[in-house]
Order: sequence, then C-alpha cells, then structure tokens
Amino acid sequence: MIMGAEGFGTKSAISKTYANMGLEQYDRGDKGNPKILSILASVLERTVQKNEKAMKGSKERGVVTVFHGTRAPVLTVRQYIERIFKYSNFSPSCFVVAYVYLEKFLNLTDCLLTSLNVHRLLITSIVLAVKFVDDDCYNNAYYAKVGGITTAELNKLEMKFLKALDFRLHVSVESFDKYCLKLEKESNSKLQIDRPIRIFAWGKGMINKDIVSNCSPTVGGYTCRAF
Repeated sequence: MIMGAEGFGTKSAISKTYANMGLEQYDRGDKGNPKILSILASVLERTVQKNEKAMKGSKERGVVTVFHGTRAPVLTVRQYIERIFKYSNFSPSCFVVAYVYLEKFLNLTDCLLTSLNVHRLLITSIVLAVKFVDDDCYNNAYYAKVGGITTAELNKLEMKFLKALDFRLHVSVESFDKYCLKLEKESNSKLQIDRPIRIFAWGKGMINKDIVSNCSPTVGGYTCRAF
C-alpha cells in the first residue's frame, strides 16, 4: 500500500476529487493506473501544443535551458509518465506536487514548456516530489535509468531546478487542494489535441550505452528496461 493524498490532510473538503484522481491510498495490486497519470499527461500535452503553436507564429522562441533536448521525441508524455510510475514505488500524490513544482519553475524562469524540455522537467520535478513527500525513495542513479538519462545529468538538472525554486519545496494542504482542482478542471477542458505530444528521442551521444541496453538493473523488485 502506498501513501495517498490523505498525507496532506484527512479533513480536506475535496476528498471526492482525491478519490476521482486516484490520490487516496493506492495498492500496487490494483488494476490500472491512478487517474492522475492520464490527467497530468493530458494537461501537459495541451500546454505543449498551445506553446508550440504560439511560437510558430512568433519570433519568440522562449528561454533555452539545460532541460532542453535537441531531437524530436519518441514516447508520448503519457507513456513516459506511466513508465516512471511503473518502475518507481511512490505515491500518486507526488504527481500533483511535481506539477506544483513545475509550474513554479516555469513562472520563475519564464521558460515555456515544449516537446524539447517536458521530459527532463518531468523526471526532475517528480524525483524532487518523491524525495519531499514520501518516506522511502530510490537514489538518483535508479531514477536516472527510469527516466533515460545519466545520473550526472539528473544531478545537474535537480540542482538547477532547486536553485530556481530557491530550495522551497514545501507545499501546503491549501496549495495541494488548489492544484488538484486545477488539474481536474483543466483535464475536463474540451480543447482537442491535434496529435499526441511525443517525448524523448534516443539520439547518438545523448546518453551512455548502459542506459539503452536491453537489460537494466532490478531494484526493489522492479526491472527497468530500455524504451
């Protein structure tokens, strides 16, 4: 059994939203993924599409950061999020906290979320959320393999992210509830996606051979394989 959103306050007025998003206690034996995975993926895909559409009609290209890649993506955002959850034993509520961090980072850096940076921002914000919310977590070497990047790169991204947030990772119950409602509302939007936003390309020189090998280490009972 994995800690759920009740860790942020059992008397929350939005307990129904918690239940609808799969944020209550989650058992790995349950069938299917918590709904928060598909909700977050949908919201991020819409944001990426909106930003990239706006950038096509403007000379503005946004701030380029260490989180930006250089190649076209392969996995969809949803596939990437599901992969992270599958191989990482953490609570679904971490995805909400990660979204809080992600929004703060984007607002503080004036960085636009695009298909070139969403994957690195996702794995970094999720890893930080897991470390802050859950009692137990793996080390960065494991999360790096799950995310498809090197440990050195994840360490660098984590530090850049933390500095941008001024190391302020606390999320109040009120903020958590607000973002839950925001995600729920945005996921119900009728905005259509022209195509799935794909994420992550295995390009020459992007990662070392160990990460893209057919066999990756088994940690905590989970075998992490290359994409």
